[in-house]
Amino acid sequence: MKLIIEIGNSSTKLAIFESHNIINNQIIHDLSTKVVLSFIRDFSISGTIISSVRKKNNIIDELIMYFKALFLTHKTKIPIKNSYKTSETLGKDRLAAIVGANDIYPDKNILVIDAGTCLTGDYFVDGKYYGGRISPGIQMRYNSLQSFTDKLPKLTIVDVYSKIGNNTNSSIIAGVQQGIVDEVDALINLFREENKETIVIVTGGDYRFFEKHLKNSIFVDPFLVLKGLNIILEFNAK
Repeated sequence: MKLIIEIGNSSTKLAIFESHNIINNQIIHDLSTKVVLSFIRDFSISGTIISSVRKKNNIIDELIMYFKALFLTHKTKIPIKNSYKTSETLGKDRLAAIVGANDIYPDKNILVIDAGTCLTGDYFVDGKYYGGRISPGIQMRYNSLQSFTDKLPKLTIVDVYSKIGNNTNSSIIAGVQQGIVDEVDALINLFREENKETIVIVTGGDYRFFEKHLKNSIFVDPFLVLKGLNIILEFNAK
């Protein structure tokens, strides 16, 4: 059994894999060795990988030491070609998602949309990872409107909304939610125009929102980053 720890901006995902299958998973908001040990108490762990988009801290160091874990960095061996020019600044979740996508859909040109705290779009074309786009995620867009103005309220994602608002709240909701849908649909359209044999995968905490509202056909995989980390762990164990 392998332990996968993915530390994101807003939460941490834990998963246990047997081969390529997820046996158990959990999302936590207060990471500690005690919590991780509780999560794995019924399993025998043979290998661990830790990925973090946050700066390294004492808790991460403690987990690395305890589990003798592989900590994913820009120097870690990966099973794909990476053409990103500043690999040391590349979010490890972005890289892992592409590794996972390529394993599931080999020999395809892939666009991965990760809808989390940030919205990222990453390109894997002709067997190489090239990079992509980073913009604010849905809640970050809402938060910024409230933070940088005196009178606009702080809102959050809603399931039903109109494309044009008729009051301040509905105008903000339409601007944020329809705006981000239009952005992603345009990105997908451009990717498909420029590349053949394309696959588009949406992952991240807000994947259900895009699954429901995008015009384009997509695949959805909320565990894509975890799957990619598992592949990277296996690749480095060989």
